[in-house]
Amino acid sequence: MESEDNAMSEFHDESIDGFVTGQSLPESYREQIRNWILPLAWILRDLAAGSFRPLRIGVSGAQGSGKTTLAALLPRLLASWELRTASLSVDDFYLSRSRRLELAESVHPLLATRGAPGTHDLDLLVSVLDELTRAGDGDSVSLPVFDKSVDDRIEPVAWDGGRPDLILLEGWFVGIAPEARDELESPVNTLEAEEDPDGVWRRFVNDRLAEYHASVFAPLDRLIFLCAPDFDSVYRWRGLQENRLRESAGAAGSAIMNEAQLRRFIGHYERLTRHGLATLPDAADWMFVLDESQQIVARVDRVPGQALSASRPR
Repeated sequence: MESEDNAMSEFHDESIDGFVTGQSLPESYREQIRNWILPLAWILRDLAAGSFRPLRIGVSGAQGSGKTTLAALLPRLLASWELRTASLSVDDFYLSRSRRLELAESVHPLLATRGAPGTHDLDLLVSVLDELTRAGDGDSVSLPVFDKSVDDRIEPVAWDGGRPDLILLEGWFVGIAPEARDELESPVNTLEAEEDPDGVWRRFVNDRLAEYHASVFAPLDRLIFLCAPDFDSVYRWRGLQENRLRESAGAAGSAIMNEAQLRRFIGHYERLTRHGLATLPDAADWMFVLDESQQIVARVDRVPGQALSASRPR
């Protein structure tokens, strides 16, 4: 048994090293994986082993929280136990550009911008989740792909892994429940005050979120939440990302956002990001607490019927 554990440890070390190098992640992320993420992978392994169907796991977090990286890493770690993991991003289910422009004409101009609930093909998302859940050995499932550089869908890819053991769904508002109607009355930022003064856009988004929650989020078996310290941190992280893009792009970086453009862009996400930061700590099964430098500093587990317990690395 000890030799098997040592072999598994060496395999994980190689897998972690390969992932960090391949993703050009900082060296500090290796310890983040070993201390925080690998222990969660062991838990997911045990849950999958005891399930008669694919487990649906949500991965939620604001922009810059690391949810996309986590959703790419977990399948790699779980593969060490020969578990097959289908990893989906809500972003790949955006409506086509033409369909969003139709919504902008018929409902509200802000719906031309992708991101908020209501700008995705919810029926397609439900269908793909169901197909993956029912897949048998040798079955193939078509998965949509959205190319943000052209702001539109491109050719889908195929999941040829047959029946997955786990299905990951990551996205910035995964797991968030709709707000109460009276919470929508007052704008939360300049974007809402100036471009949605009557609340048409935010009510539409909230109504669509209720549909996402009922058909996709509520049926999730477990939810992982990467919790930023506050919304100001999320805004700052996105600003740092834009600065890095500007430095790497140089004179070619004309499409990179300035301060005013960034504030307007983030304004589309602010309401639900704040709502998620306030509500998901009580809804998530596992919450990774992040500090202002985007590092995990604690894991909080929610056990049904029991108090939350905080776990720290050994």
